[in-house]
Amino acid sequence: MRFLQYVQNVTGKIQQLPTSTQNYRSMDSFPFNPYPTFATARLRIRQLTNKDDRDVFKFRSNVEVGRYLSRPLEETVSGCRDFIENINEGISRQEWYYWGLALPENRVVGTICLWNISPKDRIAEIGYELHPDFQRQGLMQEAMETILNFGFQDMALDQIEACLQNGNQASIRLLERNGFTFVKKLGDEEKFAGEEDLQLVAYHLRREEWQKR
Repeated sequence: MRFLQYVQNVTGKIQQLPTSTQNYRSMDSFPFNPYPTFATARLRIRQLTNKDDRDVFKFRSNVEVGRYLSRPLEETVSGCRDFIENINEGISRQEWYYWGLALPENRVVGTICLWNISPKDRIAEIGYELHPDFQRQGLMQEAMETILNFGFQDMALDQIEACLQNGNQASIRLLERNGFTFVKKLGDEEKFAGEEDLQLVAYHLRREEWQKR
């Protein structure tokens, strides 16, 4: 298991890959071109564009959304435009996958991503955020199922990880509903300043567990 962003590496035994995926050892092996987009019953999961800057600002500046995230709240629409450009530059370098969650009228109400990708170990980390007005409606469940399918089927990952604050119970329930299991609490140095009761925790979902669902 590997939580690169937060703690020193803890390497476990890597399961032997199926023959069809043993040549996947670099980011070039993953499907970036054309960039994958998806449609669910209520969402279009697509790459962000600069035209989404005002939509993205609405949730990246939202106090409730930012409560359990380790980033500052966005202060300007132009800052969100810079954020989108940086995200898309990373996509062009094949560093990560990052999608906007767009409603039928094309309004973006959240995001979901796969990052911290290790082609060698077949592991990636999932992250997501959603405007509070659209939470508790099953939208992130639709997005989560779609991106897990992409990660395990199209990318042939062996494991998908998630790191989040232990106080974010709604997000923990989402992960557990999709088969993720608790791994460990991360170090005390990952606690927020002044937030004694909040601590990063790690969850993961292995391919074999996903296949049983």
